[in-house]
Amino acid sequence: MGKPTAKKTPKDASGGGGGKSGGKANHRSASRAFDEDMEIFINRAAELKEEGNKLFQKRDNEGAMLCYDKAVKLLPKDHIDVAYLRTSMASCYMQMGLGEYPNAISECNSALEASPRYSRALLRRARCYEALNKLDYAFRDARIVLNMEPENVNANEVFDRVKKALVDKGVDVEEMEQSFVDVMPLGTARLKKVVKKSKKKKKEDEVKGNRAIVESPKAIIAETKEEKKKTTFKKQKKKSGNKGGDDKVVVMDKEVIASEIVQGGKEETTVTRTVKLVHGDDIRWAQLPLDSSIRLVRDVTKDRFPSLKGFLIKYKDTEGDLVTITTSDELKLAASNHDKLASLRLYIAEASPDQEPSYDGAEKDVKRVSSVADSGSVGESSCFENWIFQFAQLFKNHVGFDSDSYLDLHDLGMKLYTEAMEDAVTGEEAQVLFEIAADKFQEMAALAMFNWGNVHMSKARKQVSFPEDASREAVLEAVEAAFVWTRNEYNKAAKRYEEAVKIKPDFYEALIALGQEQFEQAKLLWYHALKGKVDIESEVSQEVLMLYNKAEDSMERGMQIWEEMEERRLNGISKLDMQRALLHKMQLDGWCREGADEETVEQTANMSSQINLLWGSILYERSIVEYKLGLTTWEECLEVAVEKFELAGASATDIAVMVKNHCSSESALEGMGFKIDEIVQAWNEMYDAKRWQMGVPSFRLEPMFRRRAPKLHDILENVFSESA
Repeated sequence: MGKPTAKKTPKDASGGGGGKSGGKANHRSASRAFDEDMEIFINRAAELKEEGNKLFQKRDNEGAMLCYDKAVKLLPKDHIDVAYLRTSMASCYMQMGLGEYPNAISECNSALEASPRYSRALLRRARCYEALNKLDYAFRDARIVLNMEPENVNANEVFDRVKKALVDKGVDVEEMEQSFVDVMPLGTARLKKVVKKSKKKKKEDEVKGNRAIVESPKAIIAETKEEKKKTTFKKQKKKSGNKGGDDKVVVMDKEVIASEIVQGGKEETTVTRTVKLVHGDDIRWAQLPLDSSIRLVRDVTKDRFPSLKGFLIKYKDTEGDLVTITTSDELKLAASNHDKLASLRLYIAEASPDQEPSYDGAEKDVKRVSSVADSGSVGESSCFENWIFQFAQLFKNHVGFDSDSYLDLHDLGMKLYTEAMEDAVTGEEAQVLFEIAADKFQEMAALAMFNWGNVHMSKARKQVSFPEDASREAVLEAVEAAFVWTRNEYNKAAKRYEEAVKIKPDFYEALIALGQEQFEQAKLLWYHALKGKVDIESEVSQEVLMLYNKAEDSMERGMQIWEEMEERRLNGISKLDMQRALLHKMQLDGWCREGADEETVEQTANMSSQINLLWGSILYERSIVEYKLGLTTWEECLEVAVEKFELAGASATDIAVMVKNHCSSESALEGMGFKIDEIVQAWNEMYDAKRWQMGVPSFRLEPMFRRRAPKLHDILENVFSESA
């Protein structure tokens, strides 16, 4: 699309002007189609440019660069916006830190190739050179901008700053400035021709005649250095490769900049690149020198992921495969293959320490930068020195200790052990053990949800606090807030108990706890409803009765499961007994502790008593609610509650007191405020004392039975009964 298909006309075609006019018509049609397509591309590029500008303002540098790059690909090479887009990409690189300055310079070079007189690109490149301590290049670019725009404030600032720095270093700035007074920028296309010509002829006069070229400052500096004999530029002369008196025109790109790293501490700036270390979903940033070795990358990775004992460093090649990096050369290859618009990604794969490759550079007596912290601090780590390996070899020879043979034996033993384990794991007996393990993990998960629900039940007992001299409005407001808090915690607890039952359907403890939660929430709603008129038709009354129904259902299901488990245990056919027999056969008795018969009987009796106590309390409180709502079923509830108390082992005197003080009784003591919770709590404490006397082990439901009812219930009853 967008490329016209030219149709060749035969030279010997006859037919007068008809053939020519037809060819011209085809050409105009193709040209018109090309113009329409190009207009679409240009409009799309303009949209991408605006989108990139918005992302750049939001500090999304990578997103902005992607938009700019797409826009450049849509535009013709000689379009006026190409230079602007390339310069904007350079600005994004500059925002990403000093390590990306070489890429910024490369983008400025591309911008100048499209528009040689684009002062903005020259000024950006000058600032990059200044930051990289390439003051001669910064001086040149700033001077060229001033030649075109003498009143450019930014160029004057950069020029004065660089000029002062060069003077401090002892450079003859006046002669350098005279060399660039009349220099105007030329395109890169002409530069490439000059480079080729100078390489072919290798004559000094041609290089000296090309001083006006923008991209060849090293030849000028080299000549100035020879004339002034300044020691400051001796290192630059060696780097420029001027051997035998032959000067070369050098195109300053990011590879040349990247090659000039800190040496001997004489330079002030370390050029780094941004690297992403990817370990699963965990991504860490790191700043690494451009010439970093694989040993350095390993040290930085270990610093970023201290929990990894061993790991492999990988990169993604052009085909999308993850390739393990073992040498510094492979690291350089990975860096050269990555997308210039994005940070270098290294993928960290966890491995055992014995699988970790022996990275190159371990034998060298060198010190390298180990990590560049986010704060800019640089630490150092020493590699092993040669004398350590020599001493180890000497020690082995002296004592006759051959560690390699032991390693071979270890590998052989591990191989045989793995094969034996494979046979054991795939056997029939192993499947039974796997089932036991699965049951234990299932129970552990359900128990975690059960305990999680208990936490929310404890949070629901949060105390309501308000000053003694608080007004009634303030008290009502505090009580209302506490009511909302408590009900939310009850709902969270119920959700966890239900999840525990889903994980392990025969987890009767969660069902009993769910019944108690529904019972306490029903009481909470009932006391809160006392602030208004309550009747059987009200929505609150229906919700309270529904919660009581759910509580009874939960208690019934939990009690049924527990009784079935006890019956199987007494008959010796429970799952736990079969597991114990298998573990005893495999001499693993310690993993499954079995209590004495007396302890088991006593624990069963305590469990039955406390479950019946809770069940009776639910029925007793329900009978009160039904009586106050005018339902005739309250008597049946009270009778069943008395039966549950009798099954729990409550004394006849206590039961008679409860029945006598029921709100339906005419002989109930007025003003006494009888609370069944107090009697139930006393019974639970009695069972606890008996259990401690006999040394009976505790069970999971005991903390729940010992937990007192929230005081918010009493506060709600007192506050709203007074208002009623």
